[in-house]
Amino acid sequence: MKIGYARVSTDAQETHLQMDALKRAKCSRIYQEKASGAKAERAELMKLLDNARKGDVVIVWKLDRLARSLRQLIDTRFSSTSAASNYIP
Repeated sequence: MKIGYARVSTDAQETHLQMDALKRAKCSRIYQEKASGAKAERAELMKLLDNARKGDVVIVWKLDRLARSLRQLIDTRFSSTSAASNYIP
């Protein structure tokens, strides 16, 4: 299953462009939230990682929506309880 994740940092920002792209990618489920990327514990991202199953593909509009640094990306990837985390740029 394709799972989308959209995030903006402030209440003044909107996820419209991200949501449109994720819908075009035919994501079956899309998680979206307004939270700073600096926060390691983002509620919707944690839900996504908890619900992802083997074979699922997580899709983001831009990689910086998922993590702000390579270290944060690696930490996020390995915090996933999912047996399979696929990244497709």
